[in-house]
Amino acid sequence: MKVLIVDDASFMRNFLKDCLDGSGFEVVGFARDGEEAIEKYKELKPDIVTMDINMPKMSGIEALQEIKKISKDVQIVMISDIGQHDRIIEAIKKGASDFIVKPVHPERLVDALKNLERAL
Repeated sequence: MKVLIVDDASFMRNFLKDCLDGSGFEVVGFARDGEEAIEKYKELKPDIVTMDINMPKMSGIEALQEIKKISKDVQIVMISDIGQHDRIIEAIKKGASDFIVKPVHPERLVDALKNLERAL
């Protein structure tokens, strides 16, 4: 399964990639904001996107909506800070497949993506 990692923090993009290395998922690209996420999604056609909720230029929720217009089948896992309960609910209502609260635990990330993989 191909994964696109979207987060404005480079350390977080690298951390998520490290979590997925050796788990059977192929990280095919990275994006730093919602606008770049849409472009990378069109270019790379990943099966799964991990998406930070709070980013510059375009939020993760806005990018989620635009990507879902391109493909209803894409699985998007939202990643948020503690205290973002309302935004997580909004993301789920708008089509997010799952969510993970920071700090991200590697096992939780891999388990979430494996559950989505089984659903595909």
